[in-house]
Amino acid sequence: MKAMILAAGKGTRVQPITHVIPKPMIPILQKPVMEFLLELLKEHGFTEVMVNVSHLAEEIENYFRDGQRFGVEIAYSFEGRIEDGELIGDALGSAGGLKKIQDFQKFFDDTFVVLCGDALIDLDLSEAVKRHKEKGALASLITKRVSKDQVSSYGVVVSDEEDRVQAFQEKPSIDNALGDTINTGIYLFEPEIFDYIPSGQPFDIGSDLFPKLVEQGAPFFALPMDFEWVDIGKVPDYWRAIRNVLKGDVRQVEIPGKQVRPGIYTGLNVAANWDKIHVKGPIYVGGMTRIEDGVTINGPSMIGPSCCICEGATIDNSIIFDYSLIGPGVQLVEKLVFGRYCVGKEGDHFDLQEAALDWLITDARRQDLGVPSPQQKAMAELLGTDLIGSTN
Repeated sequence: MKAMILAAGKGTRVQPITHVIPKPMIPILQKPVMEFLLELLKEHGFTEVMVNVSHLAEEIENYFRDGQRFGVEIAYSFEGRIEDGELIGDALGSAGGLKKIQDFQKFFDDTFVVLCGDALIDLDLSEAVKRHKEKGALASLITKRVSKDQVSSYGVVVSDEEDRVQAFQEKPSIDNALGDTINTGIYLFEPEIFDYIPSGQPFDIGSDLFPKLVEQGAPFFALPMDFEWVDIGKVPDYWRAIRNVLKGDVRQVEIPGKQVRPGIYTGLNVAANWDKIHVKGPIYVGGMTRIEDGVTINGPSMIGPSCCICEGATIDNSIIFDYSLIGPGVQLVEKLVFGRYCVGKEGDHFDLQEAALDWLITDARRQDLGVPSPQQKAMAELLGTDLIGSTN
């Protein structure tokens, strides 16, 4: 069976991470979220997978290649162009991307599934296909209910007693939302769906295609299903996803590495004297990371591979990406450190380099670090007091 993974978006709501990593490649404990989707597709017999790519396309293509090592076949549809030797992304929208593939050659010739590349899901896809066919649907979407204060982040679906979709609102305000049942970004289509999608122009599934199906009275159904769905569409979502994985609340993700203390998991060759580190799990520490004596780590926290956590630093409910150096005495509470950025759990962030704080938090591979000047310390105290402990 055939499937499509939507992977061409810029991921603007997950910036700054998506400045250098496309959203489908964002790691869940070192494993890209799209890899979990491929495992799910394979489990249910979807072994021919098309992926549309645009923003940072080469990151996705270089990792997954043709899919052999994941037990599936993968091909890519690039949306964009080359200018001065560089790939310039120019996404066509989710439906427009599907249409581009079909216009190239009629790949989708039977019922097929479409997944957004930015969520962990544990859905019985075989059951979803069965229900889609029983309805005689042209299009079906998988729905879930959320609390009313979350509806503005999703497409709201209103259906009748036979599950036929009556209205579709893309990210309505809380006051204007017609319900609390939302679109999960999981779709099933028949090939005839392409009759409703124009060629060669941006066209979105949620904003354009679904309202059109409703307007024209097409057989378009909502399929409410009970399954695990961990959206990482925004920084706070990613934050919650990592925390839930570390707490063991996400069934499909096992914590990698070995458990060296209760709730403390490490990759290969982590340099740490756990008797001299104040630690409270759950935490995961990636391979070849050094943690110096006197560090405090409170979970749920994740420290990526090849990091260095210096003496007296505190990592409290935080996520540290690979190759990060956290300086002596730095205190990170509910922060995400990614390259040159320090990100709050709600997505607010600042550039450590521009703020002259890259002597406190920087790349662990740097060789040019010296003693900070009084001016740098003064700047740090002015701009980053919540990052600085008492030992620097």
